[in-house]
Amino acid sequence: MPTALWIAHVHVTDAEAYGRYAKEAGPAIAAHGGVFLARGGRYVQLEGKDRARNVVARFPSLEAAVECYNSAAYRAALAHAKGASVRDLMVVEEIE
Repeated sequence: MPTALWIAHVHVTDAEAYGRYAKEAGPAIAAHGGVFLARGGRYVQLEGKDRARNVVARFPSLEAAVECYNSAAYRAALAHAKGASVRDLMVVEEIE
């Protein structure tokens, strides 16, 4: 089964609330086998909409990533991000 990448592009509008999200989301993501590959580091925007925070996590499968997103722990964390950010989030299956 191929692994999957969780890719988020984020514009933070409330750093304090978003910090609470990040603190709670990390353990929820890890509990579903997610491992961060990039988390807000340096980047170069070449095309499209610029969002200053970019996050990539690898999951064991697309299903595990979606299961994480729908989990109670992640949804509780996500409540802090709502209204504190503008986000695009996708999960992409990797090539085997």
